[in-house]
Amino acid sequence: MLVMPGQWTSTMELLAVEAAGRGMAVRAAEEPGLAGPAYWYGGPVAGARLAGRLGFALLEPTDGWLGELPEEFTGRQVRAGTIADAWAIDQPTFIKPPRDKSFPADIYSDGSRLPSNLDPATPVLLSDVVTFAAEYRLFLLDGQIATASRYAVFGRLDPRPLGTDRADWATAAQITEFTDRLAAVAGHTLPSAVVVDVGQLLDPYRPGHRWAVVEANMAWFSHAYAADPARVLDVILRAAGPREHTQPRDLAFERH
Repeated sequence: MLVMPGQWTSTMELLAVEAAGRGMAVRAAEEPGLAGPAYWYGGPVAGARLAGRLGFALLEPTDGWLGELPEEFTGRQVRAGTIADAWAIDQPTFIKPPRDKSFPADIYSDGSRLPSNLDPATPVLLSDVVTFAAEYRLFLLDGQIATASRYAVFGRLDPRPLGTDRADWATAAQITEFTDRLAAVAGHTLPSAVVVDVGQLLDPYRPGHRWAVVEANMAWFSHAYAADPARVLDVILRAAGPREHTQPRDLAFERH
């Protein structure tokens, strides 16, 4: 059974069709009498509320994962901190919550531009300001790309499947090579089913495109964009499925 919030997005509609085609029941989280075992696609608050009753485990990257990556993969300085640290920033910085939406992820000219009513201990990621020419969403299973989609060009939403025509083959090959290197170095620091966004980083001092990690996210709360829904569902079923099916290596990434 695949459980999702009652207010569907375009990704939920695609997943529902794919799940039904596999013989899975698709249920709204608000329906009375739901019982496990179940799989989940939806937000973290509702997911955490239902996880115990429906018996699914939610896998997610750790808050500080991006900040712990070597700079060869981030292409910029990124560090984990708190809202208290962010309030003290006195120069333009990209600031985002690692997993929730407690405040908008954006470039802040200084810390005074952040909301003042947040808990000072709220975790944040603090990053140098950079420009991504294009950004791609990768749904990963066991460190391999299950499916992928471009989702933005120079910060503007522009979804497109990856590797579907000759013009995209070189880009797909570069992304695969970058992802293989990332998995070799840091694959053990991510759940076996996860979303990683990567991008072509523009650097005026280094001609040509340079690949870098944008961020990592929970597969069970990530938009599919133009990725293959069947392969997206494969990743979600691993990332938010019955707790008894959780692999030993993934126990450290279960949301509590």
